[in-house]
Amino acid sequence: MKENTSVEENKKSVSFIEQMVINDLSDGKNGGRLQTRFPPEPNGYLHIGHAKAICLDFGLAAKYGGVCNLRFDDTNPSREDVEYVDAIMEDIKWLGFDWANVYYASDYFQQLFDFAVDLIKNGHAYVDEQSSELIAAQKGTPTQPGKDSPYRNRPTEESLDLFLRMNRGEFDEGSMTLRAKIDMASPNMHFRDPVIYRIIKTPHHRTGTAWKVYPMYDFAHGQSDYFEGVTHSWCTLEFEVHRPLYDYFINLLKEQSADSYRPYQTEFNRLNLTYTIMSKRQLLKLVKEQLVSGWDDPRMPTLCGLRRRGYTPSAIKAFIDRIGYTKFDGTVEMALLEHSVREDLNAKARRVAAVINPIKLIITNYPEGQTEMMTSVNNPEDPAAGTHEIAFSRELYIEREDFMEDAPAKYFRLTPGQEVRLRCAYIVKCTGCRKNAAGEVEEVYAEYDPLTKSGMSECNRKVKGTIHWVSVAHALPAEVRLYDRLFPMEDPADEKSDDISSLLNPDSLKVLENCYVEADLANAKPYDHFQFQRIGYFNLDPDSGNGKLIFNRTVSLKDTWNKINKI
Repeated sequence: MKENTSVEENKKSVSFIEQMVINDLSDGKNGGRLQTRFPPEPNGYLHIGHAKAICLDFGLAAKYGGVCNLRFDDTNPSREDVEYVDAIMEDIKWLGFDWANVYYASDYFQQLFDFAVDLIKNGHAYVDEQSSELIAAQKGTPTQPGKDSPYRNRPTEESLDLFLRMNRGEFDEGSMTLRAKIDMASPNMHFRDPVIYRIIKTPHHRTGTAWKVYPMYDFAHGQSDYFEGVTHSWCTLEFEVHRPLYDYFINLLKEQSADSYRPYQTEFNRLNLTYTIMSKRQLLKLVKEQLVSGWDDPRMPTLCGLRRRGYTPSAIKAFIDRIGYTKFDGTVEMALLEHSVREDLNAKARRVAAVINPIKLIITNYPEGQTEMMTSVNNPEDPAAGTHEIAFSRELYIEREDFMEDAPAKYFRLTPGQEVRLRCAYIVKCTGCRKNAAGEVEEVYAEYDPLTKSGMSECNRKVKGTIHWVSVAHALPAEVRLYDRLFPMEDPADEKSDDISSLLNPDSLKVLENCYVEADLANAKPYDHFQFQRIGYFNLDPDSGNGKLIFNRTVSLKDTWNKINKI
């Protein structure tokens, strides 16, 4: 075993799962091996909840010199697609992880089928011809035992013949299932003769029409772990009641082997976030009903959506580290995820000038036609990030909210008779404004003091306000998309509504088309991160092109949502 972590480091703070790994490796369990797997079903795109499992499966394997495989749980061809396989691979790599091998549950279809045949031959399984509704009704309740199927004691030879014919496609979907014969009175409902195979005639994305019967998750999961050599199988807490069944099938499978190896399943709390949903079914509904622009809509909790919005792998990993792994389900505040990306981008993002609600500022005593290049610091948190130059001229764009004709006493921006500093440039004094016929301010006027240029040692005068700007002659037009939470309520899953569209936040997207950014952003590449000074963190959307710049707001500079909702 590769020893990457010292005992002292382990003692600092580890989850109960990591402590289990440490103990198992120390005890030499399964030959001192650590092998994990990340087993997504390729029926949708990965979301932030999957990131928690990815960080655990890949992260601990890497930390303790183990192996983590990617295994696609492709046992239901009616819901799966190669598109999802490719997207899942891309998302895992974007997070910064890589797999030792790629496997599919379909790699084990023959072994699983052979095992099912053995179960029939040994009296552990039978073919049932009842509907799914009848089977569910006969299972009883947690306090009442179930009733035996009328087919439970059918002859072994008959069940075997029917199962083989099921796989040859002789029967319709839903007409027959293969059920494990366990205990209809078990207090664990999952032991009451669970269905382990069903008929599906949809062609499989890898095996085509070779199979007409497909294993259920509870049957395929543990055996696939066993066939593959997995030592630690980690699942979320809803699978805790499934673990006895996981062990039951592996015990039957191991009867044919003297090997001491076996996989062990351990459960941890799933990730639930406020103001969002994690249900693949509901997310797919949002996409299919075109309530969002796609799986990568920046309002979606999908990893591709978060990436497009401007979230970084390091921010997501930091968030996962903060919430940790426990045995208790709960809900995590969305504000913590936003804090994580805000903290990460504060340290990394380049500072640039952008005006998203422009009004023109004319410096009346500045020479017409003159341009100066002002020095702008790229990131004050990182001196090594250096500086760049931004053009300054007589006519500038400033934010409309940075001017007020009749301002209150503690308004420290532009108002007639008051001075402000134009960031990295001069101190200016507002002298008035011009309005249109409707009474709207169209231009603001000011005079500059040439002895107050930023960096001048002889300038000792201080002002209370500093505002940002871009030069009218040099600024680039841009579209800015202001994204907010897709749902305005903390737990949209709790809302009793079949119409998900009625739950959406109508202000989750605002598109501002008449924005301007400094000329240096002409060289920006899709997904590049920036801090628009005094506004928030943004990244360049991949829709940009042909001279059109489109920026997505990742997160505001401060958490304004909680403040607004507490008023």
